[in-house]
Amino acid sequence: MSDLPTVVRQDGLPERVTIYEVGPRDGLQNEKALVPTGVKSEFVQRLLAAGLPVVEATSFVHPKWVPQLADAAELMELLGEAGRDCPVLVPNERGLDRALELGCRHIAIFGSATETFAQKNLNRSLDEQFAMFEPTVRRARDAGLDVRAYVSMCFGDPWEGGVPVDQVVSVGKRLFDLGASQLSLGDTIGVGTAGHVTALVDAFAAAGMGTDQLAMHFHDTYGQALANTLAALRAGITTFDASAGGLGGCPYAKSATGNLATEDLVWLLTGLGIEHGVDLGQVVATSAWMAGHLGRPSPSAVVRALAESTA
Repeated sequence: MSDLPTVVRQDGLPERVTIYEVGPRDGLQNEKALVPTGVKSEFVQRLLAAGLPVVEATSFVHPKWVPQLADAAELMELLGEAGRDCPVLVPNERGLDRALELGCRHIAIFGSATETFAQKNLNRSLDEQFAMFEPTVRRARDAGLDVRAYVSMCFGDPWEGGVPVDQVVSVGKRLFDLGASQLSLGDTIGVGTAGHVTALVDAFAAAGMGTDQLAMHFHDTYGQALANTLAALRAGITTFDASAGGLGGCPYAKSATGNLATEDLVWLLTGLGIEHGVDLGQVVATSAWMAGHLGRPSPSAVVRALAESTA
């Protein structure tokens, strides 16, 4: 078995894509077992060494809500200068204070496209979330930090069902306009399909947002993540969130299974001749290493195929 796919380019696709690695944060936050801080630090460093241009390290949320990331400050101190450019998720001004104290240069906020998830995840209404985020974003920008905005439940909500496209655009644009440099659209429970992806990107374009301002965050609950990625590529999206080994989910949405696996995304992009700068072999080895620490095989199809072929 080949360690790389045959390259066949298609017209109309981007020349280069940025992979935004979320495994250390979005991946590990959903693990039942606590991963030692030293292992997390090595995980981040190995991903950076594999050529991933962005590696989201952790989240400064209250340990009561996400105990798996209670060591955020310790991790950032362990990473040292290498961690300064790793984005961290901050839920509010208290989280921002901790990020500023540690010299972080990039933060992310995490909003919701639906009322129910806003209440469950943020303890705020759909409208109240903007007032909560506004001072956090303003202070971060005043301090010279880059801010990314996530919006979850863009394609469906486990409590509310389908989410109207215009509602997603309205919420997403309001979050972005607080002062973010990029908006990541999350298919939190993995129910999106290719046509839905195209319709959502088109609706954001009609609202005045360029594809360079958008990122896609797919989950593979129904096996649609790669099909949705191809649809997004054809629509002009050039930033994709992915998690090494397909780790992750969402602790507040029980039907949310793993993220799009970084290795599966790299295999697709490589086969299409799209540049990404990531060493597939190094990421596969890193995910196999982390799977050993977690005590279970990686859900990534590419990791399974390549790890078995070299075993």
